[in-house]
Amino acid sequence: MQLQQLAYFVAVAEVRHFTQAAEILRVAQPSLSKQIRALENELNVSLFRRARGNITLTPAGEALLPLAKRILADVDTARLEVQELAGLKRGRVRLGATPSLCAGLLADVLRRFHDTYPGIQLIVEEGGSRDLVRELTRGSLDLALVILPLQGDPPLDTTPILREYLVVASPVEQRSPTRRSYLRIEDLQNRPLVMFRPGYDLREATISACRAAGFEPRFAVEGGEMDAVLRFVEVGLGIAVVPSMVLAGRPGLRGTPLVLADEEARRGRHGPGLLRTIALAHRKDVELTHAARAFQETLQAFLAEAADAGTLPPGVEHLVDA
Repeated sequence: MQLQQLAYFVAVAEVRHFTQAAEILRVAQPSLSKQIRALENELNVSLFRRARGNITLTPAGEALLPLAKRILADVDTARLEVQELAGLKRGRVRLGATPSLCAGLLADVLRRFHDTYPGIQLIVEEGGSRDLVRELTRGSLDLALVILPLQGDPPLDTTPILREYLVVASPVEQRSPTRRSYLRIEDLQNRPLVMFRPGYDLREATISACRAAGFEPRFAVEGGEMDAVLRFVEVGLGIAVVPSMVLAGRPGLRGTPLVLADEEARRGRHGPGLLRTIALAHRKDVELTHAARAFQETLQAFLAEAADAGTLPPGVEHLVDA
């Protein structure tokens, strides 16, 4: 099995067309087809169902695709690691982060890292925590800022770095959702919610909390990314459960702490808002590159300094013992 064969296989699997894959790879179509057949012969299986104008993956092809992508990603990372020059003058960091962090802390961290290591290429993927865990496991990312606990048992090492409050966002111009200084999960019943698309940890957390309280949440609109959700709330389509940090710079929105029950609020648990933990994650079976380790150190140093200076966004705590 050759890396070239795996690259050809992945290209065809992604575009579902031999000629288009050959054009993307800038190789002759007969040569590409020959390499795919050689790979199938070596594996003794068919990877594609071939019909005129309709190329689909067989079960064997479906099984091979994520493995092939991971192998190619790891080879690419190894090549970059070997080619790095002394002093981190070259390299690459592929980082995944949730939208709340991209809109908040991450820009300042990236600026500091770029100023220190201008030769390091930064690639940032924004997405929901579950999407990022999947991409990290596949080898498409070096590091990712994800929400704990992780679903299932992905082969990842995680370091908790931040704790942030969850609040209910609502328009300032509308009457406050409650006379109390906080909202209970039960207060969301029968209220129209603006909901994130599938793949967002906040979506699953909100739905699960509502179901645990004995009701199904009612959606006014769903399927948005973070910026869209906040804008939908601003214009009055509904309320949304969001991290408190994303409301910075949004004067048209208020954030009301969310609790599981009045008893927790009376006892002052969670201050009293609900919390979630953000962790920096990477694959257990892959050694971090020098560039990725440098970013990890830059991030931790930035957060420690911001916590000492009191400049972290409202509702965000640095986990000092991480």
